[in-house]
Amino acid sequence: MRIVSFLPSATELLFELGASDDIVGVTHECLYPDAAKYKPRVISSVFDPETMSSQQIDEKITELARTGQNIFLVHEENIKNAKPDLIIGQGTCAVCSAYTNEVNRALEILEKRPDIEVIDPHNIDDILSSVITISKKIGKQKQGEELVKSLQKRIDLIKNQNYTTKPKVLCIEWVEPFFTSGHWVPQMIEISGGTNLISKTGEHSRRMTMDEVVSADPDIIVMMPCGFDTKRTILECTKTIQNNPKWLGLRAVKNKNVYAVDANSYFSKPSIRTITGIEILAKIIHPEIFSDINTPEQAYSKI
Repeated sequence: MRIVSFLPSATELLFELGASDDIVGVTHECLYPDAAKYKPRVISSVFDPETMSSQQIDEKITELARTGQNIFLVHEENIKNAKPDLIIGQGTCAVCSAYTNEVNRALEILEKRPDIEVIDPHNIDDILSSVITISKKIGKQKQGEELVKSLQKRIDLIKNQNYTTKPKVLCIEWVEPFFTSGHWVPQMIEISGGTNLISKTGEHSRRMTMDEVVSADPDIIVMMPCGFDTKRTILECTKTIQNNPKWLGLRAVKNKNVYAVDANSYFSKPSIRTITGIEILAKIIHPEIFSDINTPEQAYSKI
């Protein structure tokens, strides 16, 4: 089977299931594992977010949406050369990864119509279900079921703790302007023994005012700008909100309970690495309980 992945989390999963040799096309965002970087690129962004601030990125995406322009481009020659039997896409967010528009464009280019599998996860259960869906699709059902069992075991270890307190936790998905962390993140907080604030599981992320943050007055704040790693998140927060009087008055800020995480790896995408994200949140929210859980280097840091 010749597979093109329009979704970084699907690319990760295909490698995990041992189907790397079947991958004939990926997107510019497919950077994990390292071997994914050497697969042909069939999708790219129309701008380079690495050179822009969070405010500049937001303004650019808003402008593209207002004028009806594409955020992502399909590389015609590469998609033709790929000749996929299967394209895996997503229906969760048109901003974060290649969306249905790009799938439709690929279908216009290709002479032979491939099978299309669109996954649309909005919570952790959906993410685990998508593992089964894709593993069945590519003839790796047994491997998929074993993977889900191992992931569920890690989830249950954290979920089934007898928490005596559940601190109020606010996760913020964008820095300037603030966005709520939606979709699966609220459930990740609840599994990790926290009380989620403002957003709800399954809901899309939305703009959020500083006054909403002040009103919620969280015990813990976790900054997880979509697509940013820990280092870049710290840099962005230091440049933008560290001197805001309302921010400085927050309980979490005064108690030095503000964290940056590697959102790009463990939170932004509906990937199997969100389970590592749950472990990261558990260590942040209940460090006394989960001191023995190992998390990747530079996965999170206090700001």
